[in-house]
Amino acid sequence: MLPDVFGALSNPARRVILDELCHGPRTAGQLTGLLDLSRSAASEHLGILREAGLVREERHGRNRLYHLQPAGLAEVSGWVKHIEQYWNRRLEALGELLDEEKPS
Repeated sequence: MLPDVFGALSNPARRVILDELCHGPRTAGQLTGLLDLSRSAASEHLGILREAGLVREERHGRNRLYHLQPAGLAEVSGWVKHIEQYWNRRLEALGELLDEEKPS
């Protein structure tokens, strides 16, 4: 089964987790406290992010440390670039149309 990166990113709590992991690895407890979630809810979000390839888990004794996996965002980056090109072409066409409409 392919990872559902877009589905993983659709939840605001998971986006907050990813934003926090941009600053470095965090324990599950740190991430749980950040979101004001129960441990089971935070664990579910982290599991979804792990399955999507966006985070990786590293065990340190009794703690689990989570790291951002930026390569997992490659699919999103490619899609955003595609959409950005579309909008740039549309805006250029609009600019050309408006330039044609200017009175002399």
